Amino acid sequence: MAHNTSHLNVQQSFESFFQGWLLRQQNFLEQLLSISLTPDSPLKIHHQNALIDQVLSHYHQYFLQKSRLADADVFLLFSPTWLSSYERALLWIADYKPSLLLRLVDGAVQGLTPDQDQDLHQLKEDTRREERILTGIMAAVQESLAGPSILQVARQVGRLLDGEIGELDSAMEVMKRAMTEVLEKADQLRVTTAKRVVEILSPSQTVQFLAAAAEFQLRVRRWGMERDSRGRQEHR
Repeated sequence: MAHNTSHLNVQQSFESFFQGWLLRQQNFLEQLLSISLTPDSPLKIHHQNALIDQVLSHYHQYFLQKSRLADADVFLLFSPTWLSSYERALLWIADYKPSLLLRLVDGAVQGLTPDQDQDLHQLKEDTRREERILTGIMAAVQESLAGPSILQVARQVGRLLDGEIGELDSAMEVMKRAMTEVLEKADQLRVTTAKRVVEILSPSQTVQFLAAAAEFQLRVRRWGMERDSRGRQEHR
């Protein structure tokens, strides 16, 4: 019972953080769109750089909270109840694929130079290679979860003896560590990819990129919540 209460508290705490984080995300999107329309001036450059730093700090807070949740209960991040079914369908190792960021650059960032194009092309290749490696690792983790030894013990949950309970707990602890490790690597790839994009782009292009990323997330969120709401109404 205590474990269930702790599990619920951790989940509710992150959900509360995430709702507030999304509101701040909307606010940052409005600021990014506004500054992108402002005429060039020394004051704009100052505000633009400060805003970029704030948005990157905003994302840092998100990944920090995710890491804390993973330490408490990593399984929640792989079945996030705070997301719509549409959002969950787009996830890769508990979040969006980092290569998605690069597609956003292609569609939203203007005025890329040949050198920037080349650097982004190399980044795409590096990112997709790392994604393939992590996808393979995640598949191996999932296969081990469905392995006969864990399933055999799990099917006996209603009639486990003390030793078997310990065996199941040990198996789940191993699984938790494996999932936490692959999530940490996936999040590191997401962060590294975003940092490299920002290093390649100019500040004004970075504003375009960050606006596109925020707009994409918020639009998917809105669509997903609306679809879930319609689905609930149709089943009443």
